[in-house]
Amino acid sequence: MQTFIIFILVMSLLVFVHELGHFLTARRFGIRVDEFGLGLPPRVFGVQRLAKGWKFIWGNREIKSDEPMAYSINWFPIGGFVKIKGENGEAQADTDSFGSKPAWQRIIVLAAGSLMNFFLCILLLTIGFSFGLPAVEPQAGGTYVSDPQVQVSEVFKDLPAETAGLAIGDVIVSIDGAKMENSSQIKEYLKGKPGQEVTLNISKNGKQEEKKVTVADVGGSGAIGIGIIDVGLVRYPPHLAFWQALKTSWYWVEMIFSAVAALVAQLFGGAKSGVDFAGPVGIAVMTGQAAKLGLVYVLQFAALLSLNLGIINLLPFPALDGGRIAFIAVASARGKRGGGKWEAISHSVGFLLLLALIVFVTYRDIIRYGAMMLEAIKGMF
Repeated sequence: MQTFIIFILVMSLLVFVHELGHFLTARRFGIRVDEFGLGLPPRVFGVQRLAKGWKFIWGNREIKSDEPMAYSINWFPIGGFVKIKGENGEAQADTDSFGSKPAWQRIIVLAAGSLMNFFLCILLLTIGFSFGLPAVEPQAGGTYVSDPQVQVSEVFKDLPAETAGLAIGDVIVSIDGAKMENSSQIKEYLKGKPGQEVTLNISKNGKQEEKKVTVADVGGSGAIGIGIIDVGLVRYPPHLAFWQALKTSWYWVEMIFSAVAALVAQLFGGAKSGVDFAGPVGIAVMTGQAAKLGLVYVLQFAALLSLNLGIINLLPFPALDGGRIAFIAVASARGKRGGGKWEAISHSVGFLLLLALIVFVTYRDIIRYGAMMLEAIKGMF
């Protein structure tokens, strides 16, 4: 239940902030907003601001164009939405319609959601680095606020560590009962154990496990086939926390674009990238794993999700904000306003393809995490 609640809160924050960006810029450019909702329809209730007081709306009735904008609470508590007049190109003759505005204003309104997600990412990381976020080592001005742990950063194929079941992200606590303080100590210990069996005590997703590994003999020196790094919570002064947040965000942007490029190349017959993606179920599971590690890990994961949401929405694919921006840009370059029948059809097809992808990924996530989900559900009763 805790995982579900945290997942809902995180996703609601990310989607709400995204929609808030569309809402604020639309209002700034004089575009009518029919409704700004918290959660997804159907509507529980809404309120409209009148000249004298407020008017309540019950149920799911349509908001008429001559009524004040409605602020609503909706039944499905995930994110939110903004209903903008003329967002699909209709009512171009009305001066308060999205379709009547210059191309640059429409592009700003569409891009504002992702920009808000970028700002949220930087804000969350700034807050996190001010209190302490996981990092390999402190940069200038940073200090450890918790003892660094030795974490597995790489597992090499067909070597003892992989055979024993070690995975990226595992934390090595001790070897043969001796506590390991840092990665150098582990390397030195294993070097002296070629051909011998050692017992690794590791922490995996907050749980302690023991792994027996036979150390390989590599030229008379012991190794088990892993890469390891020292990771701890690092804190920065507020002004340095902001710059560290910017650096981290930029690094993530590079990684996300690299992953997207690898996936696209794979779709067109390229080599298997090893990059994976998750749907709502997978994200919920990862949110739960972050929650087990602590609040700062949830904060960091939420920042990464916010950045992902912003970037994915700007991809030039029909139905996404980036796809709509691309149509506007092409139409503007041709001296036209856009928003015709073929654009509407493209967005409808794009939406169906995205929906099919979500269903496929969700099905795959259920297969992958089904046992874990069942145990979590049992634990609720």
